[in-house]
Amino acid sequence: MSEGIPCLWMRGGSSKGAYFLASDMPQDVAARDALLLRIMGSPDPRQIDGIGGADPLTSKVAILSRSSREDADVDYLFLQVFPDQALVSDKQNCGNILAGVGPAAIERGMIPPAGDVTPVRIHMVNTGEVAVAKMETPNGRVHYDGTAVIAGVPKSHAAVPLMFQNIAGSMCGALLPTGNEVDVIDGVEATLIDNGMPCVILRAADFGLSGTETREDLEGNGPLKKRLEAIRLQAGPMMNLGDVAEASVPKMTLVSAPTAGGHLSTRSFIPHRVHASVGVLAAVTVATAARLGSGPAADVATHPDGGLYEVEHPSGMMEVLLDLDTNGAVQGAGVVRTARKLFEGHVFPAPEA
Repeated sequence: MSEGIPCLWMRGGSSKGAYFLASDMPQDVAARDALLLRIMGSPDPRQIDGIGGADPLTSKVAILSRSSREDADVDYLFLQVFPDQALVSDKQNCGNILAGVGPAAIERGMIPPAGDVTPVRIHMVNTGEVAVAKMETPNGRVHYDGTAVIAGVPKSHAAVPLMFQNIAGSMCGALLPTGNEVDVIDGVEATLIDNGMPCVILRAADFGLSGTETREDLEGNGPLKKRLEAIRLQAGPMMNLGDVAEASVPKMTLVSAPTAGGHLSTRSFIPHRVHASVGVLAAVTVATAARLGSGPAADVATHPDGGLYEVEHPSGMMEVLLDLDTNGAVQGAGVVRTARKLFEGHVFPAPEA
């Protein structure tokens, strides 16, 4: 490791992280995770001795390899490296980092460009589903400049459309793992749902909140975070996730009526820090919950004529396109993200203790 490890550092959606080839990583999981902690600088709230950005949204890793599946081109394993804990979690997908997988695969020579637009079929190893990403590749190179704007990212960039299929019950085995649209935990109504991301959806009003609070206000609300964690720990087994005390799922999402022209407003916990925006697959799951007959999201949401939902969050809005069947049920979903290569080279992990 003294020679460094090949690394591509990319922004994917409103997150950023390190993209590695599986062949450059230890095959032993414990050795790999220990190495990633040293690379990112964890555990340390500042991650001062690594490349992590002192925030869960900037302490992420993608491990890429050629896929052995006939329906996919690339295998993508997402790993969340906790900034302030010696913990690396593979218990979830990340739709934002997913946006950088297609460009990274092309940049690293895994996938050849195919004309002006190159589709890449990505097997999300964490949960087994396949997403299709489309990158602009004029002249045989990934094109990052463009006119697409997403909340949480300054300036415009080339659009990266992502389409998801068969993501219901990605980790919980069913869209509604308890079979209910509404469950009551500690006296609070909740929708326990998984359409690509396990989420516990709660009304902000049930916690004495308007739903328009800033990230900083919620971060500083100790009693709120303690109460949400108590609910989360009970929701884990109910969602077939087992003991979630050290897991990054389920996500806790407070919903309220829209105030900025969208269809519902969110404040998402990931799970102990407040998200600066909202995760891609969490937004898909929340929008899906709004289509249910009852529950916190269904109660506060307004509905578009079609399936294009605008999900409000602390730094703006995320558009989620729900593919609806003739009965109005959700059968697929898509979002538009952007991505950009930040640097490519070698990363040098801190020495072992």
